Amino acid sequence: MRFSLPRASRGRHVLIAVVAAVLTAAGLVTAGPAARAAGPVPHYLMTAFTNSSESNMNVYDSADATGFSQVRANAYTPPSGLIRDPSVLRHTDGYYYIVHTTNWTGDTIGFARSADYVNWTFLRTVRVGLNGATGSTWAPEWFKDSDGSVHVVFSASTAGTAGQFRPYRITAANADLSAWTSPVPLGIPANYIDSFLVKVGGTYHNFLKNETTKYVEHATATSLTGPWTFVGTGNWAGWGAGLEGPALVQLPDGRWRIYFDQYGQRRYFYADSTNLSSFGAKVELSGLSGTARHFTVLREDSGDGTAVATGARSLRSVNSPDRYVRHRDNLGHLDPVSSSSALAVRQDATFTVVPGLANASCHSLRSTNFPDRYLRHYGFRVRLDVNAGDATFARDATFCGRAGLAGGGSTSFESYSHPGRFLRHQNYELRVDWRTSDSGFAGDASFTVAAPLA
Repeated sequence: MRFSLPRASRGRHVLIAVVAAVLTAAGLVTAGPAARAAGPVPHYLMTAFTNSSESNMNVYDSADATGFSQVRANAYTPPSGLIRDPSVLRHTDGYYYIVHTTNWTGDTIGFARSADYVNWTFLRTVRVGLNGATGSTWAPEWFKDSDGSVHVVFSASTAGTAGQFRPYRITAANADLSAWTSPVPLGIPANYIDSFLVKVGGTYHNFLKNETTKYVEHATATSLTGPWTFVGTGNWAGWGAGLEGPALVQLPDGRWRIYFDQYGQRRYFYADSTNLSSFGAKVELSGLSGTARHFTVLREDSGDGTAVATGARSLRSVNSPDRYVRHRDNLGHLDPVSSSSALAVRQDATFTVVPGLANASCHSLRSTNFPDRYLRHYGFRVRLDVNAGDATFARDATFCGRAGLAGGGSTSFESYSHPGRFLRHQNYELRVDWRTSDSGFAGDASFTVAAPLA
C-alpha cells in the first residue's frame, strides 16, 4: 500500500529518517526495514497410509493445504498389524499422536507418538471391548471438544467386514492418553462409517460415509451423543458417490476444507465451504491421487506476524546481553561477542535475514561468511548446514517472528515446521525446544535483532 505525507510533514520525516539511520549505524537501535507479516503463518501436517502399503505410514506437509510434499515415506510401521486410517493430533504435552486401524477384524486400535512427526514410537494397542475378534473396528479419528476433552471416534461392526458399521466414541481418562473409557454409541443409525467431527459454536458437525449409498453425508447435533439430524444426504454436495474417509481442516480465512477419497478410482479430492452447509465443487489433489489413502490434516500456526528486520543482522540474547547467536564448528552457540572481537568471530555472529525458505512470510538466517549455509535445526539441535535444496531443509531452516516471550521489545523465533518450539539457548547451546511457561525459557528464547557485528 502506498501513501503520501502532507507537504508540511515531509521535511520532518526526512530528518527523522536521517537520525534513525545514524542511530542504526551506531548500533543504538534495531536495524533496517522490516517486512510486513500478515499474521500467524499456517503449516499443515498430514499422515496417510498408501495404495501400496497398509502397514507403512507416510508423512506430508503443506504451506497452503493444497500442495503437499512428502516429509518421510514409511515414517512408521507398527510392531504388528496394519496402519490404515492414521489420524494425527497435537496434544497439550507437545507430542504428536496417531491413532489407527490395526486389522480388518478385531476390537483394537493402535497408538503411536512422535516429538517431531518424523520419528514415531509405538505406544500401545487398546482393546475397545466391543464386538470381539469376529467384529471389525475401523477408522478411528481424533476429536478434541471445546471443553478440552479428547475423544477417539471409530466405526465398529458386530459381523466383521460384511456387517453394518455404526460410530462409537471413547474418551481419554487421563492426561497422557493411556487410559480410555468404555465405548459409547454416538447415536448414529447403523450402516454409517468414517465419522469425522468438528464443532462450531454449540453445534457438532459429523461428516460420514453412508455405506448403503456410498455418499459422504452431513449430520449435526447439539450434544456429542446426539440426537443427530441429517442435514445433507444423498448427493447433497454434488460430489457423486463412491467416496469415503472425509477429513476437515479450517483455513486461516475461516473457510473449511473437506478432503475425501474416491477409493474406487484411487483419486483424492477436496472441497471448500464458508459455513459447513454448502460446499463448492470437488477439486482433485493431483499430487496425492493414486498414492495417499484416508488421511487427516492438522493445521498449526507459527509466529504471530511480528516483522523481523531483513538484511545483515546479529541476534543478541536478552538474558545474557553480552552474548550473541553464533555458529562455531557448524553448531549454533550463544557466545560473548563485541565490536572488539576478531573479525572472524564477528562474522560468525552475523546473519542475513531473508524470506523463509519454506514460507516467505517467515524468515531464514543465512550465514554471512558462508552464504550457502543456513541456521537450521536437526534433531532439535541448531546447526549451520549447506542448503540441501529439499523441502525438509527448507522447513527446518524457517522461523517465524513472534513478539518476544520476555517482552521489552524483543523478538522470539518460532519454528515453522514445529509450531510451539522456539529458538532458544540452553547451556549456551542453541536448540529448538517446546515452549514452557517459566520465565527462564522466555529469557532463553528472546533476542534483540541488532545491527550487524560484521
